Amino acid sequence: MREFKSEYRVVALDLRGYGETDAPAHRENYKLDCLITDIKDILESLGYSKCVLIGHDWGGMIAWLVAICYPEMVTKLIVVNFPHPSVFTEYIVRHPSQMIKSANYYFFQMPWFPELIFSINDFKVLKNIFTSHSSRIGKKNCGLTVEDIEAYLYVFSQPGALTGPINHYRNLFSCLPLQHHEVTMPTLLVWGEKDPFMEVEMAEITRIYVKNQFRLTVLSEASHWLQEDQPDIVNKLIWTFVKEESRKRE
Repeated sequence: MREFKSEYRVVALDLRGYGETDAPAHRENYKLDCLITDIKDILESLGYSKCVLIGHDWGGMIAWLVAICYPEMVTKLIVVNFPHPSVFTEYIVRHPSQMIKSANYYFFQMPWFPELIFSINDFKVLKNIFTSHSSRIGKKNCGLTVEDIEAYLYVFSQPGALTGPINHYRNLFSCLPLQHHEVTMPTLLVWGEKDPFMEVEMAEITRIYVKNQFRLTVLSEASHWLQEDQPDIVNKLIWTFVKEESRKRE
């Protein structure tokens, strides 16, 4: 936000159920069509009809779907470490290695049990996610400080605070009717090659679903959280992409 505020109005969202946003109790309130409409409504409430849309991981999934459902509202699409939804769902089925890496998606389909696992023993599992070597969030030079991690733990330790975020995953497969649609605006996909959760091959396959300029940049020394690992490089890539004239595919 600090990087781009000099030339843009930059808005970062807590999705429904996160932080201090509204957190409806029922699973159906977190269907992807609700989350997509949230983005549209927020943009309009701020007085805009178009935007450059940026999303990472789960936010990347939502960004793809917003671009599919409301293409007139997205001038350029920037996604960090999440492939086109069709690539993701089809790749999991065909590649057991990705199914294993995405095991949490299936774990989260269970009612109440994931919340229990995360909360027992003073949220030990959640702490491990933020600090373990395998997740690489706690790697050297990462932007997450001890204070950042404590802030996350405080938020998620509030009564009922885990259910909303997990409900996002419980509604993952509600996007299937939309998944094969193409996007028509210029698209930048940035990928961390050392992502332990996503196979890099999915990034290249995504190309076939973008019917416009498509740029893929894979950062060899970056993890899943590449905007934390290499913020200067990621910011430079975004600047270059948003400033250049769009060149539609022939």
